[in-house]
Amino acid sequence: MKMIKKIVINLIEFTVLLLSKTSAGSYVFEKIIDSVMNRESVIRHKTNKFIFSVPNRLNRYRIATFATKEPETLEWLDSIPEGSIVWDVGANVGLYSIYAAKVRKCKVYAFEPSVFNLELLARNIFLNDLQHQITIIPIALNDELGTNMFQMSTTVWGGALSTFEKGFDQDGAAFKDVFEYQTIGISLSETCDHLGIPKPDYIKIDVDGIEHFILRGASKVLIKVKGVMVEINDEFVEQAEESTRLLGNAGLNLHRKCDLGGTSQFNQWWSRNVD
Repeated sequence: MKMIKKIVINLIEFTVLLLSKTSAGSYVFEKIIDSVMNRESVIRHKTNKFIFSVPNRLNRYRIATFATKEPETLEWLDSIPEGSIVWDVGANVGLYSIYAAKVRKCKVYAFEPSVFNLELLARNIFLNDLQHQITIIPIALNDELGTNMFQMSTTVWGGALSTFEKGFDQDGAAFKDVFEYQTIGISLSETCDHLGIPKPDYIKIDVDGIEHFILRGASKVLIKVKGVMVEINDEFVEQAEESTRLLGNAGLNLHRKCDLGGTSQFNQWWSRNVD
């Protein structure tokens, strides 16, 4: 079966290459790409309707599992008072930014440095008519201001698993990249100082490994923030221990830990006041 699959893929790639060398073939492929990027999927969650761009299988999966993949994140967002300021760090294609803006009427700042995800993030914001509530910040976050490499494990639209400067993945192992480019990184505290955006009431952080470095550079915002949802790998000891210390020192309390599919990865819900 694997051999047949490989043969089919090679045949498709050869056909595409052959046709792309003709003007008619190039025109057809351009139309196909335009069509793919304009494909949309409508989903409903409770009484809310959302529209998302779905150019590939990964994005169809993200939409199909919108309510089931991380239900605790939706629950956390539902607990946020309407009109709050939310920073979505690692916004990807904007599922949770859009939910916070549409359902909770929040003002959202969506941090996403991936050039492959930014187009879909912008498209999804526009499709849901939230361009006045969500601000895209296309800058990598780190523990300090500086220029360095943003490394990616995939160039697929909607892909995840990337890192900035540190060179390790979500498990603390050496990062294996397939694509990289140099860009600016900034700390959350410096974001307030230099970009002039309002400090957050709530922060969601999901950046696949450097969460503790981002928290390390967030002292000015953590001291005032009301709640944080952050993805932590318990087996990545440095990350887990430093994140716990930084959040605790900021006066936040661990409200809940929710495991992600039976792995050592957990979504940690931190609050300034625990019921």
